[in-house]
Amino acid sequence: MKHAYIFPGQGAQFSGMGKNLYETNSLAKEYFEQANELLGFRITDVMFGGTDEDLKQTKVTQPAIFLHSVILFETTPGLKPDMVAGHSLGEFSALVANRVLSFEDGLKLVAKRATAMQKACEINPSTMAAVLGLEDAIIEKVLSEIGDEVVGPANYNSPGQLVISGSMNGINQACEKLKAAGAKRALVLQVAGKR
Repeated sequence: MKHAYIFPGQGAQFSGMGKNLYETNSLAKEYFEQANELLGFRITDVMFGGTDEDLKQTKVTQPAIFLHSVILFETTPGLKPDMVAGHSLGEFSALVANRVLSFEDGLKLVAKRATAMQKACEINPSTMAAVLGLEDAIIEKVLSEIGDEVVGPANYNSPGQLVISGSMNGINQACEKLKAAGAKRALVLQVAGKR
């Protein structure tokens, strides 16, 4: 039997993530403390006791998810995947799990990526929405009719499930129009980028 491990992307964060690992596993604690030093701030304080709003900031969220994923993988005995994959940010965790990147290099890359994305969000407040139960072509047509707002497809997750991104106003308009066009759901996601 083949074993594949798939690592999550942004949106998988939760307050308290990694705390149990830190408190019960000495190797995990070493990794977390190394991360605090590499990042130049105590990300563990935000991960273990910060609010959902604190943790939702991209500059924190991405390193936090990377750390939780990689440290959990590294400290769980017997994990020997035949293949790894990751969704968006999770690609970095997969590369570390597959020994293509070191823990340190992976964390440094994720931190740079997160900082750049945070700055972009601050310059252009934006958000994302999940659209369910509508064909991609219909979604694309509706989005092309939004007008002056920036909005477009971001992730084609599966047939009947597409994530869109864009300006706050553009996403709100798109959700209303997509529901009117027959979408089962058009739901704004809880992601950083809002202002």
